[in-house]
Formats: sequence, C-alpha cells, structure tokens
Amino acid sequence: MAPTPVPPGAPRGADDRPVVLERREGPHGEVVLRRHGDLLQIIANGCFLMDTSDGASERLLVRAALDELAGRQAPPPAPRLLIGGLGVGFSLAEAAADARWAAIEVVERERAVVDWHRAGPLAAHSAGALDDPRVTLVESDLLTRLREHPARYDALCLDIDNGPDWTVTEDNDGLYSPAGLAACRAALREGGVLVVWSAQDSPTFPDRLRMAGFDRVGTEEVPVARGVPDVLFLASHQSASRSA
Repeated sequence: MAPTPVPPGAPRGADDRPVVLERREGPHGEVVLRRHGDLLQIIANGCFLMDTSDGASERLLVRAALDELAGRQAPPPAPRLLIGGLGVGFSLAEAAADARWAAIEVVERERAVVDWHRAGPLAAHSAGALDDPRVTLVESDLLTRLREHPARYDALCLDIDNGPDWTVTEDNDGLYSPAGLAACRAALREGGVLVVWSAQDSPTFPDRLRMAGFDRVGTEEVPVARGVPDVLFLASHQSASRSA
C-alpha cells in the first residue's frame, strides 16, 4: 500500500505506526480518524487534512475575521459567522469562546466528522461548542448552503481543503472558481469578510478574489513547526459605492 500523502509540515513522530480509530465510506469517499502518538488526525481519500497538534492558524482564521469587522468605522453590532468545515474543532472552539459573535453556523458535509465531535475522540477539541445556543451545525455541501442563504453572514471562515490549489475532492474545485467565489461574496452582507485557510501559498488566488468582486484582499502567513507556513487569505465585500 502506498504511503498516505501528507502536506508540507505534517507531523512525523517517532512512532510511524498510526492507529486507525474509525474508517467510513461516505458520499464523497473515504474518511478516516486515526491516532498517531498523542495526535488525532483526519484523512480524507488518502489525503492528510488536519490534526490536533497545534491549531494556531485555524484559531487565527476566526480571530482575523472578527478583527477585520471590529476595525471598521461601523462594525456590525451582532455579527453572524459561517465556518466552512468542522475539522478537528479548533475554529469552532475559538469562535464559541468569543461572546461578540451573535450567531455561529458550521457547515460540514461529512457525517463521520460530526459524529466524532458529538460522541467521539474529537469532542474534547471542540470543547463543547456544539452545545452553545449560538451554534448551528448544518450537514451540507458548502456551496449549496451559500447559494441557499445569500447576504446572510458578516464573515465566512473557510477551512475546507488544504488550500485553493490543493482540494480534497475534484468537486471542491468549484468553491474556488469564479462562480464559487461569487457565491461566497453573495452570501456576505455589505462590509462582510471572507477568510480562507491554506496549507501553502497560492500566488493566483488573490487575483481570483479580486476578479470575483472582493476588495482589500491580503494574505497572512502563520509559521508552522515544519515546512512552509500556513496562509490565510482575507478579502472584504463592500458595496460598489463604498469601494469606488
């Protein structure tokens, strides 16, 4: 069997024998939860997605969005957040720990990941956030959810893939296409912010965001223990009159 592909900086402990805790086949392929030493890891279709080693950039994903909103001349009084991808729960736990978020919606398409948080080993890492009354968990494809609820959110924080150029499944490419980014923009209220997590830089992605109608596009690198930095792409959505 070929070794599982891992992204730059993925942890490699002294014990190279990870233990599979559960393996499931879902509508989008195989999802595996495994333990590697003290770490829990999620593998999708043979691709390393994330683990519980740090979570600094996943937490910053949410903080960066709130900081951007709070820095506006007229910040939204009760901001609504959508987190795309539950993962190991770091982003959700960060959001639930901040009382300024009025509503937090988490969109996750893999039932296995939801179950691992509801009554499994990942529950400790989401820190009970799924029981927060502000939190709504939606089992859905992200683009489907965005198109069903336009102009609903003040912030979109997306951690769906290893980045715009490194998707878990081919159908995820649509999220980073012109139509997918337009759906992200349409789902944001005026003045809203989009933050996209990536395991590596994508030199063309900022231009794709601008072409989709976002402005104030920027990037923030987050150093990791090994390999290239994680990268956050930030983009705001202003009205035509305000951004002119």
